[in-house]
Amino acid sequence: MNINRFVRQLIIISGLAAGFSSVQAADITGAGATFPYPIYAKWAEAYKKATGNGLNYQSIGSGGGIKQIKAKTVDFGASDMPLKADELTAEGLIQFPAIIGGVVPIVNLDGVAPGKLKMTGDLLAGIYMGKITKWNAPEIAAINPGIKLPAEDISVVHRSDGSGTTFLWTDFLSKVNADFKTAIGSSTAVKWPVGLGGKGNEGVAANVQRIKNSIGYVEYAFVKKNKMVYTQLKNADGQFAEPDDDSFKAAAANGDWSKAPGMYLVLTNQPGKASWPITGASFILMHKTQDNPAEAKEVLKFFDWAFKNGGAMANELDYVALPPALVKQIQDSWKANLKDAAGKAVW
Repeated sequence: MNINRFVRQLIIISGLAAGFSSVQAADITGAGATFPYPIYAKWAEAYKKATGNGLNYQSIGSGGGIKQIKAKTVDFGASDMPLKADELTAEGLIQFPAIIGGVVPIVNLDGVAPGKLKMTGDLLAGIYMGKITKWNAPEIAAINPGIKLPAEDISVVHRSDGSGTTFLWTDFLSKVNADFKTAIGSSTAVKWPVGLGGKGNEGVAANVQRIKNSIGYVEYAFVKKNKMVYTQLKNADGQFAEPDDDSFKAAAANGDWSKAPGMYLVLTNQPGKASWPITGASFILMHKTQDNPAEAKEVLKFFDWAFKNGGAMANELDYVALPPALVKQIQDSWKANLKDAAGKAVW
C-alpha cells in the first residue's frame, strides 16, 4: 500500500474515532441553585462511575439558572424558587422537584456551640431589617438564658446574588413578620438595609466563618461540610426545632403536590411539632419543546437514576429524597409534557 495513502486513511479513522469519542463523552449541562449543589455533585460522581456519562453543573444561584434555561444555554436550569404556572406557560417550561432540604441560620459567636442558641422568625426579621443590632439585645437574651451573649454589634451576612436560598429565607420571614413582608418582601434578590453580601451558599458560609459576631443563612449541607454553628429555630407549632433530615421530612410531609399547579409548592413554615420552618424543594426547569430531544432524554435519565439510586447519598448530606408517589407524578409529567419538535414524547 502507498505509504501516503495509508497515513491519510489512518488520520481519517483516527479523526472519526476522536469525533465519536467526543460525542460519547459529552456531558449534560445544568446551571442554577447552590442549595442542591452538594448532592448534585455527589450524584454526578456516582452516575459517572455507573454509566460513564457526566454532568457539568454550574452552581451560580437560582436567578442565574432561570436566566440560562430561558436563554437555552443549558440543558436544564435549577431553582429553589419555583416558578408559578403562568410564568411556566409563558416561557414554555415545565418544572419538577429534585430534592428537599433546609435553610439554616448560622452564627460565629465565641463560646456558643452548634444548636444551643435559640432564634425565632421575629428575631431574625428584626436583625435583617437592622432593628436588632446587638447580640445581648433583651429580645435575644430573653429566650437564651444561660448563654453568655457579647455586647457586640451583629454583623449581618446575606446573599449578593439571585438566590433560591434567599427566596426561602425571605418567604419564611415574610410569613411570620408583617413588617419584614412590607419593608423587604420575598424574592430571590431583595434590597437588604444592612449587611455584607456573599456569593452563593459558599460565599455566605465563608464570610460567617471569617467574621466574628456574624450571622448568616445557608443550606444545611454547607453547615455540616464546614462544621458551622447553627441555631435552633421556633416553628409554626411554637416548638424550637433543630435542622436535620427528620425535621425536613416532617415539614415536607405536609406538602400536597397533587394540588400544586405546575408543581409550585413552597414548604416554609409548615405545621408540625417536629417541622423545620425553612424547608424547601429545589426544582429543575426544562423546555417543553426540546430542540435536542436526545440531550433532554439524557437529563431525564440522570434524574431517573438519582431518584432510584441516590436516596442514601441524599440522607448522608441531610437532604430528603423524594417519596415514590411524587417520583411517579414527576415521571408522568415528563411523559405528558416533554416533546420533540414533531410532538413526540421525549420520555
